[in-house]
Amino acid sequence: MMMNLFHQFASTTFLGVPLILIAMLAPWMMVVTPSNSWTSCRVVSLQSQFFKVFPKQILLPLNTPGHNWAFLVTALMTFLLAMNLLGLLPYTFTPTTQLSMNLGLAIPLWLSTVIVGARKQLTASLGHLLPEGTPVALIPALIIIETISLFIRPLALGVRLTANLTAGHLLIHLISMATAALLPTSVLLSLGTLAPLTILLLLEVAVAMIQAYVFVLLLSLYLQENT
Repeated sequence: MMMNLFHQFASTTFLGVPLILIAMLAPWMMVVTPSNSWTSCRVVSLQSQFFKVFPKQILLPLNTPGHNWAFLVTALMTFLLAMNLLGLLPYTFTPTTQLSMNLGLAIPLWLSTVIVGARKQLTASLGHLLPEGTPVALIPALIIIETISLFIRPLALGVRLTANLTAGHLLIHLISMATAALLPTSVLLSLGTLAPLTILLLLEVAVAMIQAYVFVLLLSLYLQENT
């Protein structure tokens, strides 16, 4: 039972090719290339509006050097948002439920912000390890605590995204199994479980969007401390 329950999170292969690679390429295939025509479809208009508004909002608190990350942050948001939403479709695979992939995104991006801070403002970056006005007796303990919290940041980024998406997918899978199991015995009970399943699916769509935004938002906050 448990093997069948968690089988949806296992990356399958076809002819020796991991399907997770196709799932990772799918979001970029959905990005519509704008044309030179005077009129454009609604998808292109919404996509262009998103690419204009989102970088301004997410990078607004940052200093001017941090605005160089606009392209990377927008691409990351598009990538995570598309993968999270595509994973809710039937017979699809969600790469962002894999902790290894999320850590593979979080660690290099977090490390890049740390390196930028060390190169641009080393004194200010080291100053984050010791709050101003700390008593002398607490200085060693606070330095250790702040250093540990600094290195936990990429782990928190990856685990948060993995845990939230995995929990939602498991609940949807469990309730859908209950709906299918109750259908032969009682149609009313089956319909009764179908209602919360629909609500949960809508909530999971919101979670998929929010978690992508939270991942990028926390990355921008880390970048704000180092620029």
